[in-house]
Parts: sequence; structure tokens; C-alpha cells
Amino acid sequence: MEDVMVKGYLVKGDRYYTKEHEWILVKGGNAQVGITDYAQRMLGDIVYVELPQKGESTEAGETLVNIESVKNVAPVYSPVTGTVVEVNELLEEEPNLVNESPYDAGWIAIVEMSDPTEVEDLLTAEDYAEFLAELVKSESMEEEEIPAEGMEQSIETLPEEELGFEEER
Repeated sequence: MEDVMVKGYLVKGDRYYTKEHEWILVKGGNAQVGITDYAQRMLGDIVYVELPQKGESTEAGETLVNIESVKNVAPVYSPVTGTVVEVNELLEEEPNLVNESPYDAGWIAIVEMSDPTEVEDLLTAEDYAEFLAELVKSESMEEEEIPAEGMEQSIETLPEEELGFEEER
């Protein structure tokens, strides 16, 4: 699949994704791990990335690293089981690379996969793009505000029959 834009968010066509917005780029038996364009924008300005240690074991679905932004601290889950064989040490000095280049210079770690078939459990780029489109659509519906026009009438001015209950007398 080619790279696509989904509601302004880049989805790279050569990767696999999780519903928690991590990505992996498979190279042989290794998986380069990072977070998506959507995830980095939701986090805001990233100020610290707690990198894993080389040689550290990780299980699919468990926290691989924590990323600290000006908004909060968020876990990044390992999409696959394996051993960390490389970390992006540039993030120690320049954590903002995750914001500037989430799919390239902002990668987090490389995991040697112990079970490459786990990739089959991840979303393809096309599946992630569809998931993201639905997510963004539902978020935009939540953000729609009810217009204040016509809301001036307070509950005290409504007749009892419109309130749906009657006071005991």
C-alpha cells in the first residue's frame, strides 16, 4: 500500500500497526518500533523518552517505553515479543524527533522478534487507515457542541409537566 493521509494524519504503507497507535517496520527478523503520526500529535510536544535497555526482553502488549510530553506520560506498548537489540539514542538529547519525524528519525527501538508470526495479529496499513478514519470521525462528533441558542430557559421556569415529575404535596 502507498502512504496515505487520513484526516491530516500520515499512515505509512510499509508498516504494521496496533490500535494503540504503535507501528513496526519489519526488516528480516527484526521489528523497528515507533508511534504513529496520530499518537505524537495527541501527546503534544514530547520532552522525554524513557528508552529500553539493549538486551531487554519484551512481550507483545506490555509497556516497552514511556513517553513524556507537556500534556502527560504515555506508555508505548511492544507490538511484538522479543529482545531489544537497538535503541534510538538520539532521542535522549532530541526527544522532539518523535514529533518531527515519527516514522523515520523518531523511531524508538528495534526488537528481534522471537515469533515473527505475531505480525499477523497486527493491523495492515490499510486496516489501520480505516480504524483511524473511524476514530477521528467519532472524535469530531464528540467535539461538536450543542448550540447555546434556546437554552436560556432555566429549569425553574418550566412547568412541572415538562419536567417529567411531580412534587409531593
